[in-house]
Amino acid sequence: MVTAADIMVRDVIAVRPEATVREAAQTMLDNRISGLPVIDAAGKLVGLVTEADLMRRHEIGTEGRRPWWLLFTSPEKVAEEFVKSHARTVADVMTRDLVTVNEDAPIGEVAAVLEKRHVKRVPVLRDGEVVGVVSRANLLRAFAAFSPASISDTPASDQEIAERVNAQLRAQPWGMPWLVSVTVADGIVSLWGTVSSEDERRTLRVAAEATPGVREVRDNLVVRAVPLGAE
Repeated sequence: MVTAADIMVRDVIAVRPEATVREAAQTMLDNRISGLPVIDAAGKLVGLVTEADLMRRHEIGTEGRRPWWLLFTSPEKVAEEFVKSHARTVADVMTRDLVTVNEDAPIGEVAAVLEKRHVKRVPVLRDGEVVGVVSRANLLRAFAAFSPASISDTPASDQEIAERVNAQLRAQPWGMPWLVSVTVADGIVSLWGTVSSEDERRTLRVAAEATPGVREVRDNLVVRAVPLGAE
């Protein structure tokens, strides 16, 4: 099982909460990264500062400008935006609602965290201390380095591949895969039968392509016509 520890960046570049926002911006530029963990003098993770936290700055005229009537409807939001655009230190602009994972977290769990929380990176912890950072780019590199051959070193027979494909199709919660038949010759899978839509047809093909041992998928599926007045 691949974990966060296997793909994380271990040389963590961080800033202190008392660092200036200019120093944080320069550190990100110098290291070509878009976010920094914020770690205090005791080594504790206290926040995360990203390029998004520094986009709205009064020095360059990018601070948010709201219609005058909104000043009276959401004063807390206006105050927060003012701090973001005028604060001098990282402590005042950093995100404190932290999202983290442990180093033994499976990368599937890491991907789910990034997607659910709409973040680009997540600090990796060991016993409460930061030992790395996993970003979307790290997951992309893991995917690019993945070799389908690593699933199994032993070539599968056509019968084994057919059994795997059928199991894969039956395991899916959509459609009616029992209306589809599978034949295999020299690792090439042919799909036969009828499906209810182009979406189901595409999904069945992709499911077959994702089955270990499959060299190619030939799609002979037919989308059945919807009877007039059925919709």
